[in-house]
Amino acid sequence: MDIVSSFVIVAVAALLHASFQLSVSMLTLLSSHTIGKKRSRNRLVVLTNSFVLGAGVMTTLLLSFIALLVIPIGGRDETSTLWIVSCGSLITIGIAVWLFYYRKQAGTTLWIPRGFARFLTDRAKHAKHPAEAFSLGLTSVLAELLFIAAPLVVSALVLVGLNPYFQFAGVLLYGLISTSSLLLVTMLVTNGFSLSRIQKWRESNKHFLQFAAGSGLLVLGFYVYVDHVVAASVYATGGF
Repeated sequence: MDIVSSFVIVAVAALLHASFQLSVSMLTLLSSHTIGKKRSRNRLVVLTNSFVLGAGVMTTLLLSFIALLVIPIGGRDETSTLWIVSCGSLITIGIAVWLFYYRKQAGTTLWIPRGFARFLTDRAKHAKHPAEAFSLGLTSVLAELLFIAAPLVVSALVLVGLNPYFQFAGVLLYGLISTSSLLLVTMLVTNGFSLSRIQKWRESNKHFLQFAAGSGLLVLGFYVYVDHVVAASVYATGGF
Protein backbone atom coordinates (compact mmCIF):
# COMPACT_ATOMS: atom_id res chain seq x y z
CA MET A 1 0.00 0.00 0.00
CA ASP A 2 1.57 3.31 -1.02
CA ILE A 3 1.80 6.28 1.33
CA VAL A 4 -0.54 8.55 -0.62
CA SER A 5 -3.43 6.06 -0.75
CA SER A 6 -2.86 5.23 2.92
CA PHE A 7 -3.20 8.86 3.93
CA VAL A 8 -6.23 9.31 1.68
CA ILE A 9 -7.99 6.43 3.47
CA VAL A 10 -7.06 7.86 6.87
CA ALA A 11 -8.27 11.33 5.85
CA VAL A 12 -11.60 10.04 4.50
CA ALA A 13 -12.16 7.89 7.61
CA ALA A 14 -11.41 10.90 9.82
CA LEU A 15 -13.78 13.08 7.79
CA LEU A 16 -16.56 10.52 8.28
CA HIS A 17 -15.74 10.50 11.99
CA ALA A 18 -16.11 14.30 12.00
CA SER A 19 -19.55 14.04 10.39
CA PHE A 20 -21.03 12.35 13.46
CA GLN A 21 -22.92 14.76 15.66
CA LEU A 22 -22.80 13.67 19.30
CA SER A 23 -19.66 15.65 20.14
CA VAL A 24 -21.01 18.66 18.23
CA SER A 25 -24.29 18.46 20.15
CA MET A 26 -22.47 18.35 23.47
CA LEU A 27 -20.23 21.25 22.47
CA THR A 28 -23.17 23.44 21.45
CA LEU A 29 -24.95 22.51 24.69
CA LEU A 30 -21.88 23.43 26.72
CA SER A 31 -21.59 26.72 24.85
CA SER A 32 -25.29 27.47 25.27
CA HIS A 33 -25.22 27.06 29.04
CA THR A 34 -21.98 29.02 29.34
CA ILE A 35 -23.46 31.93 27.39
CA GLY A 36 -26.80 31.65 29.16
CA LYS A 37 -25.13 32.01 32.56
CA LYS A 38 -23.52 35.28 31.38
CA ARG A 39 -19.99 33.99 31.72
CA SER A 40 -17.22 35.95 30.03
CA ARG A 41 -16.04 35.34 26.50
CA ASN A 42 -12.68 34.22 27.86
CA ARG A 43 -14.42 31.55 29.94
CA LEU A 44 -16.33 30.43 26.84
CA VAL A 45 -13.09 30.19 24.87
CA VAL A 46 -11.37 28.19 27.61
CA LEU A 47 -14.26 25.75 28.07
CA THR A 48 -14.86 25.11 24.38
CA ASN A 49 -11.16 24.72 23.63
CA SER A 50 -10.81 22.32 26.57
CA PHE A 51 -13.71 20.27 25.21
CA VAL A 52 -12.16 20.07 21.73
CA LEU A 53 -8.79 19.16 23.22
CA GLY A 54 -10.39 16.36 25.23
CA ALA A 55 -12.14 14.98 22.13
CA GLY A 56 -8.90 15.16 20.14
CA VAL A 57 -6.84 13.47 22.85
CA MET A 58 -9.32 10.63 23.25
CA THR A 59 -9.52 10.11 19.48
CA THR A 60 -5.74 9.92 19.05
CA LEU A 61 -5.41 7.64 22.08
CA LEU A 62 -8.06 5.28 20.72
CA LEU A 63 -6.44 5.20 17.29
CA SER A 64 -3.00 4.55 18.79
CA PHE A 65 -4.34 1.85 21.11
CA ILE A 66 -6.18 0.06 18.29
CA ALA A 67 -3.04 0.21 16.12
CA LEU A 68 -1.06 -1.34 18.96
CA LEU A 69 -3.60 -4.16 19.23
CA VAL A 70 -3.81 -5.01 15.52
CA ILE A 71 -0.06 -5.31 14.91
CA PRO A 72 0.33 -8.78 16.48
CA ILE A 73 -2.97 -10.15 15.10
CA GLY A 74 -2.50 -9.54 11.40
CA GLY A 75 -2.49 -5.78 10.95
CA ARG A 76 0.23 -6.00 8.31
CA ASP A 77 -1.47 -8.80 6.38
CA GLU A 78 -3.92 -7.28 3.93
CA THR A 79 -5.61 -10.64 3.32
CA SER A 80 -6.30 -11.21 7.02
CA THR A 81 -9.76 -11.77 8.46
CA LEU A 82 -9.41 -8.53 10.43
CA TRP A 83 -9.35 -6.49 7.22
CA ILE A 84 -12.43 -8.27 5.90
CA VAL A 85 -14.32 -7.82 9.17
CA SER A 86 -13.36 -4.14 9.29
CA CYS A 87 -14.65 -3.53 5.77
CA GLY A 88 -17.86 -5.36 6.62
CA SER A 89 -18.21 -3.24 9.75
CA LEU A 90 -17.91 -0.05 7.71
CA ILE A 91 -20.70 -1.21 5.42
CA THR A 92 -22.90 -2.40 8.31
CA ILE A 93 -22.45 0.83 10.26
CA GLY A 94 -23.13 2.85 7.11
CA ILE A 95 -26.52 1.15 6.77
CA ALA A 96 -27.18 1.64 10.49
CA VAL A 97 -26.45 5.37 10.14
CA TRP A 98 -29.02 5.59 7.34
CA LEU A 99 -31.64 3.85 9.47
CA PHE A 100 -31.04 4.71 13.12
CA TYR A 101 -28.65 7.61 13.68
CA TYR A 102 -31.33 10.26 14.25
CA ARG A 103 -34.53 9.54 16.15
CA LYS A 104 -37.74 10.03 14.21
CA GLN A 105 -38.73 13.29 15.83
CA ALA A 106 -38.17 17.02 15.47
CA GLY A 107 -34.76 18.49 16.21
CA THR A 108 -31.42 16.71 16.21
CA THR A 109 -32.12 14.03 18.81
CA LEU A 110 -29.61 11.20 18.34
CA TRP A 111 -29.73 7.45 18.75
CA ILE A 112 -28.25 7.26 22.26
CA PRO A 113 -30.44 5.96 25.15
CA ARG A 114 -32.43 8.73 26.84
CA GLY A 115 -31.00 8.01 30.29
CA PHE A 116 -27.46 8.41 29.02
CA ALA A 117 -28.48 11.51 27.05
CA ARG A 118 -29.82 13.09 30.25
CA PHE A 119 -26.55 12.23 32.01
CA LEU A 120 -24.50 13.94 29.29
CA THR A 121 -26.83 16.94 29.26
CA ASP A 122 -26.52 17.32 33.02
CA ARG A 123 -22.73 17.16 32.83
CA ALA A 124 -22.66 19.79 30.09
CA LYS A 125 -24.93 22.08 32.12
CA HIS A 126 -22.69 21.93 35.17
CA ALA A 127 -19.29 22.18 33.47
CA LYS A 128 -17.63 25.27 34.94
CA HIS A 129 -13.94 24.45 34.81
CA PRO A 130 -11.57 23.48 31.97
CA ALA A 131 -10.98 20.03 33.50
CA GLU A 132 -14.72 19.33 33.44
CA ALA A 133 -15.00 20.45 29.82
CA PHE A 134 -11.94 18.36 28.94
CA SER A 135 -13.45 15.24 30.52
CA LEU A 136 -16.71 15.98 28.72
CA GLY A 137 -14.80 15.97 25.43
CA LEU A 138 -13.25 12.62 26.34
CA THR A 139 -16.68 11.21 27.17
CA SER A 140 -18.27 12.47 23.95
CA VAL A 141 -15.86 10.36 21.87
CA LEU A 142 -16.34 7.23 23.99
CA ALA A 143 -20.12 7.66 23.85
CA GLU A 144 -20.08 7.43 20.05
CA LEU A 145 -17.63 4.54 19.85
CA LEU A 146 -20.30 2.30 18.32
CA PHE A 147 -20.21 4.38 15.13
CA ILE A 148 -16.59 5.57 15.03
CA ALA A 149 -14.99 2.20 15.83
CA ALA A 150 -14.90 0.98 12.22
CA PRO A 151 -13.21 4.13 10.78
CA LEU A 152 -10.70 3.96 13.65
CA VAL A 153 -9.90 0.28 13.05
CA VAL A 154 -9.48 0.70 9.29
CA SER A 155 -7.24 3.73 9.85
CA ALA A 156 -5.18 1.75 12.37
CA LEU A 157 -4.79 -1.14 9.93
CA VAL A 158 -3.58 1.27 7.28
CA LEU A 159 -1.16 3.07 9.57
CA VAL A 160 0.57 -0.02 11.00
CA GLY A 161 1.84 -0.79 7.51
CA LEU A 162 3.79 2.49 7.37
CA ASN A 163 7.09 3.42 8.96
CA PRO A 164 6.93 5.06 12.42
CA TYR A 165 7.32 8.63 11.13
CA PHE A 166 4.35 8.29 8.80
CA GLN A 167 2.39 6.48 11.50
CA PHE A 168 2.82 9.46 13.82
CA ALA A 169 1.82 11.86 11.04
CA GLY A 170 -1.21 9.72 10.24
CA VAL A 171 -2.41 9.73 13.85
CA LEU A 172 -2.07 13.52 13.98
CA LEU A 173 -3.87 13.84 10.63
CA TYR A 174 -6.75 11.70 11.85
CA GLY A 175 -6.99 13.64 15.10
CA LEU A 176 -7.03 17.00 13.33
CA ILE A 177 -9.59 16.09 10.66
CA SER A 178 -11.86 14.18 13.05
CA THR A 179 -12.14 17.27 15.28
CA SER A 180 -12.56 19.71 12.38
CA SER A 181 -16.32 20.05 12.93
CA LEU A 182 -15.70 20.85 16.60
CA LEU A 183 -13.01 23.35 15.70
CA LEU A 184 -15.38 25.05 13.27
CA VAL A 185 -18.19 25.30 15.84
CA THR A 186 -15.75 26.60 18.44
CA MET A 187 -14.45 29.25 16.07
CA LEU A 188 -17.98 30.39 15.21
CA VAL A 189 -19.28 30.43 18.79
CA THR A 190 -16.29 32.21 20.30
CA ASN A 191 -16.48 34.88 17.61
CA GLY A 192 -20.08 35.74 18.40
CA PHE A 193 -21.92 33.61 15.84
CA SER A 194 -25.44 32.79 17.00
CA LEU A 195 -25.89 29.32 18.45
CA SER A 196 -29.50 29.35 17.29
CA ARG A 197 -28.33 29.73 13.68
CA ILE A 198 -25.91 26.85 14.10
CA GLN A 199 -28.65 24.65 15.54
CA LYS A 200 -31.10 25.69 12.82
CA TRP A 201 -28.54 24.74 10.16
CA ARG A 202 -27.99 21.37 11.84
CA GLU A 203 -31.72 20.68 11.95
CA SER A 204 -32.21 21.72 8.32
CA ASN A 205 -29.34 19.57 7.08
CA LYS A 206 -29.48 16.59 9.42
CA HIS A 207 -30.87 14.23 6.76
CA PHE A 208 -28.17 15.26 4.31
CA LEU A 209 -25.47 14.71 6.96
CA GLN A 210 -27.01 11.36 7.84
CA PHE A 211 -27.14 10.23 4.22
CA ALA A 212 -23.62 11.53 3.49
CA ALA A 213 -22.10 9.81 6.53
CA GLY A 214 -23.82 6.50 5.80
CA SER A 215 -22.94 6.60 2.11
CA GLY A 216 -19.35 7.57 2.88
CA LEU A 217 -18.95 4.58 5.18
CA LEU A 218 -20.32 2.25 2.50
CA VAL A 219 -18.06 3.67 -0.19
CA LEU A 220 -14.98 3.50 2.05
CA GLY A 221 -15.80 -0.08 3.03
CA PHE A 222 -16.18 -1.22 -0.59
CA TYR A 223 -13.08 0.69 -1.69
CA VAL A 224 -10.82 -0.72 1.00
CA TYR A 225 -12.14 -4.24 0.40
CA VAL A 226 -11.62 -4.14 -3.37
CA ASP A 227 -8.40 -2.15 -3.44
CA HIS A 228 -6.62 -3.91 -0.59
CA VAL A 229 -8.25 -7.23 0.31
CA VAL A 230 -9.20 -8.40 -3.19
CA ALA A 231 -6.13 -6.91 -4.87
CA ALA A 232 -3.81 -8.43 -2.25
CA SER A 233 -5.46 -11.84 -2.70
CA VAL A 234 -5.08 -11.70 -6.47
CA TYR A 235 -1.46 -10.65 -6.14
CA ALA A 236 -0.78 -13.47 -3.65
CA THR A 237 -2.10 -16.05 -6.13
CA GLY A 238 0.07 -14.67 -8.92
CA GLY A 239 -2.69 -12.86 -10.74
CA PHE A 240 -0.61 -9.70 -11.28
